Amino acid sequence: MPRRFALLFTLFTGLSCALPVFHVKDYGATGIKSDNARPALQQAIDACGKAGGGTVYVGPGEYTTGQLHLRSGVRLYLEAGATLFASLDGSQFDPAPKSALLSGEDLHDIALEGRGTLDGQSTYEWRLNSITDFYILPNQRAMEATGKPLLRPFPHGFPDEKIYPRMVLLLRCTDVRITGLKFLRSRSWTINPYACKRLLIDGVYIYSSQKEGVWADGIDPDGCQDVRIANSTVETGDDALVFYSADIWGPALPVENVTVTNCRLSSASSAIKFCDGNSNAIRRVNIDNVVITNSNRGIAFMVFDGGIVEDVVLSNLTIETRRFDWFWWGDGDPLHFNIKRRSEVDGTKRANEPPPGRIRNVIIQNVIAHGTGASVINGHPDSWLEGVRLDNIKLFVSSDPHAPYEHTATALTVRHARGLRMSNVEIGWENPPAPTWRNGLSLEQVSDAILDRVEVHPPPGSKSPPIVSTGAQYVVRPR
Repeated sequence: MPRRFALLFTLFTGLSCALPVFHVKDYGATGIKSDNARPALQQAIDACGKAGGGTVYVGPGEYTTGQLHLRSGVRLYLEAGATLFASLDGSQFDPAPKSALLSGEDLHDIALEGRGTLDGQSTYEWRLNSITDFYILPNQRAMEATGKPLLRPFPHGFPDEKIYPRMVLLLRCTDVRITGLKFLRSRSWTINPYACKRLLIDGVYIYSSQKEGVWADGIDPDGCQDVRIANSTVETGDDALVFYSADIWGPALPVENVTVTNCRLSSASSAIKFCDGNSNAIRRVNIDNVVITNSNRGIAFMVFDGGIVEDVVLSNLTIETRRFDWFWWGDGDPLHFNIKRRSEVDGTKRANEPPPGRIRNVIIQNVIAHGTGASVINGHPDSWLEGVRLDNIKLFVSSDPHAPYEHTATALTVRHARGLRMSNVEIGWENPPAPTWRNGLSLEQVSDAILDRVEVHPPPGSKSPPIVSTGAQYVVRPR
């Protein structure tokens, strides 16, 4: 690298040139989109790794590439004006499920940085529905009752095309840094780390179509520890931020020690999801200063595979939800807790199915939420929620008169919960009203609950009491 350029590179990127810099154009990359840049990019990455580490520099230009395998010690730096396009040729990727634009296994000290862009080039086709999704079956039945064609998007070529690469797939990596980049139009999950330790994601922008981008999640940490996500914007067709503890890539490992701060999230499904695919644990999670806009569901705790979610604090949130198309999970609901056995969802009996999972010690505080759907906080008859606390919450419900499945009756329902605490909570209603509205708060099978300064406004036109209870033991402390 010329000395003058090296100085500018250090000033503008913050990366020291004491370590070697490998310029991909020195390895034959042209920066012309129609050219295959994969060989040059991979050669630069391999050379950097063989040298013991350094920076692979991708200058301004358009680079079309298939799967790139990262190496320990490598910082892949995309300059502003540089775009990596995921090839549309499936043969340029590893076989499923390990197909990804950028991938790495058992690596350490890796970074994806810069002000450039990675573009998955996803496209979708609207076709008549050909799959049954038990998790949204009520929405599907409501749509069928309208007599309208049951259309939904599928990734281009589904199901014949077998390769739908993630943007970033990292398995069992340590000391990972992803900063500053834009990730657009992924064909599958955008950033998916498994069993990674000391993972930082900071200042990224993730986008997929909220109308069409099925299966294009934003960030999906699975079995990771010491995760920091900050200062990022995620706008996705599927879930924006999802915590997994599943056996997709290996044994189900706990997600532990997570902080999320100063982010904006939008999703046609859930903005923040403690995923149903949890057969071990998700614990010690702190989410603070997050704005959720234009989402089908705000915060979701879903335990279907016997795992546990515990010791979680969500604070200083604003949430705005609305109903999206019928095929997305969610119902315009700001809050959603649900414990089930998987067989109770899809009706399929499983040998050695685990007992219901658990959710305990969850604090949600300092929240203003506006939504078009009902919020539910559901435990399970065989596994009650424990220690859920709602503190300083304002929840406002409106309706969507154009949705064929408008069925909100109660703004917030709590079932099968022990030790519930609601403090300084207000539940209100906004225009347009819905004729289905009945109550603001319903408590069903709740014990040892305290309602402290809880104000529940009656919905317009309803003659039912604002608070109803069945089998509930609770104490009300007046405002």
